[in-house]
Amino acid sequence: MGLNEKDWDAGSKNLKKVQKTLEDKWKLVPAFLQIKGLVKQHIDSFNYFINVDIKNIVRANDEVKSDADPCFYLKYLNVAIGMPDVEEGFNNTKSTTPHECRLRDMTYAAPITVDIEYTRGTQRVVRNGLLIGRMPIMLRSSNCVLSGKSEYELSKVNECPLDPGGYFVIRGTEKVILIQEQVSWNKMLTEDYNNVIHMASTT
Repeated sequence: MGLNEKDWDAGSKNLKKVQKTLEDKWKLVPAFLQIKGLVKQHIDSFNYFINVDIKNIVRANDEVKSDADPCFYLKYLNVAIGMPDVEEGFNNTKSTTPHECRLRDMTYAAPITVDIEYTRGTQRVVRNGLLIGRMPIMLRSSNCVLSGKSEYELSKVNECPLDPGGYFVIRGTEKVILIQEQVSWNKMLTEDYNNVIHMASTT
């Protein structure tokens, strides 16, 4: 069943009514900022990295073998990012806040721990919670002490409730990762040796 000319004209008029002016579209900006904010994409990306991506990276290279001893192997079973803390002494840590790190020129970071399995002679050894490093934690991310706190709780740890987060505290200085958009030139680069192409890539 086709459309006649009158139905087509009526549909065109309705489409024109749906289209809003630029001034009407700008009225949506406050609602967007109230729901999404300016740094939600930063926090969501960091949360995905520490909760999902880092496990996939370790899982892709989870086993280490030795050429000298074919019976030896080391396997990563799990990796986890803890909550931010600071070292107060040998094997003595305590939880910290971004405000404390700013005052003491410290990095707001959390421990990276792994569960491993390896061989010692003919024995199979499993160790859990082995510290392998530390990772800076983004403010207001899932592993941040400010996550999910009320305005009163934020004021108790000397944090502004209006601070959206999405940045790091590195040696007492606030630092942010800038998102950049770059034009793809779509050029092919080749590397050849004796007129034989060994690698080709595009930009």
